[in-house]
Amino acid sequence: MNTSSNPTDPLHHAAAVIGLGSMGYGIAHTLLSSGDFRVHGFDVVPAQVERFRDEGGAAGELQTVASTLDTVVVVVLNAAQTETVLFGAQGIVPHLKAGAVVIACATVAPEFAVTMAARCAERGVHYLDAPISGGALKAAQGQLSIMASGTAQAFTAARPALDAMAENVFELGETAGPGSAMKAVNQLLAGVHIASMAEALTFGMKQGITADKIVEVITQSAGNSWMFANRAPHVVAGDYTPHSSVDIWPKDLGIVLDIARTLKFSAPLTAAALQQFVAASGSGLGAEDDAAVAKVYARNAGVELP
Repeated sequence: MNTSSNPTDPLHHAAAVIGLGSMGYGIAHTLLSSGDFRVHGFDVVPAQVERFRDEGGAAGELQTVASTLDTVVVVVLNAAQTETVLFGAQGIVPHLKAGAVVIACATVAPEFAVTMAARCAERGVHYLDAPISGGALKAAQGQLSIMASGTAQAFTAARPALDAMAENVFELGETAGPGSAMKAVNQLLAGVHIASMAEALTFGMKQGITADKIVEVITQSAGNSWMFANRAPHVVAGDYTPHSSVDIWPKDLGIVLDIARTLKFSAPLTAAALQQFVAASGSGLGAEDDAAVAKVYARNAGVELP
């Protein structure tokens, strides 16, 4: 491992990760652990920034270090936060050097990604439309799947970071937009699968089958899905510590339905799943793990969860 902290070291890329939540923190730590980057971490929660610096992250305020950065990985919640980070009052893009690359990881509408790429290009900055999938654990292990689209130059500039962050990088097009379109496909499936997990689990419990027995059988049967196997154990354990929160899904499934509406494409399963997440959020469960959507089903069915 290269432990040099000299920013003039040609082998030492300068990177910033903006957004040190469960996914962003894992990405920042992965880049740091690779030994190929000087990594700055930034977040609206000062404790996260301090924690990362204590673990070896580089010091310095964002505005101060911006001109030294080769790569900026933006791992925030949504389009509004992405735009604020890039072009808001304290936006970073005007301070980046020509040839730097922004790797934008939030789930956003494809047309938003196109707009951000164009605005970055006006400043000589590359933009990679690069939504991520895999969860916090894979982020921390450098094993994400990244659905990426952008110019050849953007891919070239982003490659060192992509190699550290991801197990799979799917190159989906030469302009921004297709990466976000593919993420919408993924989120449609993921959101429906989480809701169907909750429906199936509580359906079985209503018939008198224990939650742990349902998980044991279904994870070895044809009805299993990755989301069932990953989320149903949270319900069995009664542990709703947010790895991915309920409130992510009204946003993400809302994006899916917005795209569908524009295309005049009917997506009834997505709409049904969205309503369950809206009900969960409206019941005060928005900050809990998204498996807590099972509580909506349980309440309606008179089922007591573990």
